[in-house]
Amino acid sequence: MSDATAARPGDGPAELARTREFFAARAAGWDTKFPDDGPRYTRAIAELGITAGDFVVDAGCGTGRALPLLRAAAGPHGTVLGVDLTPEMIDLARAHRGSADLLVADCARLPLRDAVVDLVFGAGLISHLPGPGTGLRELARITRPGGRLALYHPIGRTALAARHGRRITPDDLRAEPNLRPLLDACGWGLTAYTDTDERYLAVAVRREG
Repeated sequence: MSDATAARPGDGPAELARTREFFAARAAGWDTKFPDDGPRYTRAIAELGITAGDFVVDAGCGTGRALPLLRAAAGPHGTVLGVDLTPEMIDLARAHRGSADLLVADCARLPLRDAVVDLVFGAGLISHLPGPGTGLRELARITRPGGRLALYHPIGRTALAARHGRRITPDDLRAEPNLRPLLDACGWGLTAYTDTDERYLAVAVRREG
């Protein structure tokens, strides 16, 4: 997910197509693969301080497991938009996740006006952003000054690496020493960072200008 804002080799249409193909093949069984994550999402979203009337974007929403929680927090006068690159994921979100608006789109190219969003929620997002600086700058563009970005995963980096039979590497962009300058270069200021076996949650605020 190098310098802080550089694209990685292979970024572009081919990389997006590979990402879409990866998730399309796994969409149908995604929720059954991790059935116990729901309560962790509930706790994390409850701590984000979403207020009634907020405009919330779930970037990389997948099957939409966070959408009902975000919808409840934003209330009937708020707006919740789930965005995902993979049509198969959006189809599942549409079938199972209630009244949130849904959009098939690249999170690095969003059809939204500048500075309209109060909170961007991204579960597992940064690991799947080709050229993460491009995506984070786009999310900053659509977020109002003082709005927030919450990068989340229901387990921390060490537990996630172990799940996949890997070790954490020094260039992991989710590590605080790597993430902080990346966010800073893209218009965000990191304000809170938690990385334990039970959760990964990094919260940043959209700076002025």
